[in-house]
Amino acid sequence: MSQDVGQPAEYYKHVSLFWTDLLHLMSGKPVALASVGPMRNWANDMKKITAEVIESHEHIVEFNRRLSEYYNQLSETWMEAQKKVNAKATGLPNDSEQLEAYKRIWIDIFENDFTELFDSEKFGQNYGKLVASELELTKRWESILNIMLHSARLPTKKEIDEIYKELHELRKRVKKLERKEQDQNAG
Repeated sequence: MSQDVGQPAEYYKHVSLFWTDLLHLMSGKPVALASVGPMRNWANDMKKITAEVIESHEHIVEFNRRLSEYYNQLSETWMEAQKKVNAKATGLPNDSEQLEAYKRIWIDIFENDFTELFDSEKFGQNYGKLVASELELTKRWESILNIMLHSARLPTKKEIDEIYKELHELRKRVKKLERKEQDQNAG
């Protein structure tokens, strides 16, 4: 088995899926035969869940990378702003107004530096990718949850959302009919 050193994530997925398939073949039938009710479905769907967990690994790595970059940008901006405050605060006279002057300097510098950070293209790109990776990760977790709900013969999120939508539409129709009936009774 040769490993492509440039693609360790692909190699990890390949090996993980290989072992998942092998374990599923070795234990899938006895587990499924010995299981009853929801556990039988769980045994059959375990391979799907494992595959989803393996696929979510890349999204977790990307999310963590983006999150650490986000906090790195915030901490660097904080440290630079604090250095500017410290440099400017040394010239303050030592009197009763010193604390108020220090607070004004701190607020002005931090406001300017963080506004500059939040307006920067680098921050915007990273934050956009952070949110996108979080959404991808959420999709994976929702997929895993839907598989588990299906295994337990419970409604999935999509099915519950459809029921809520139908219920909302029915409520609107009932209110409309009630208003129509009130108008007919009043007139």
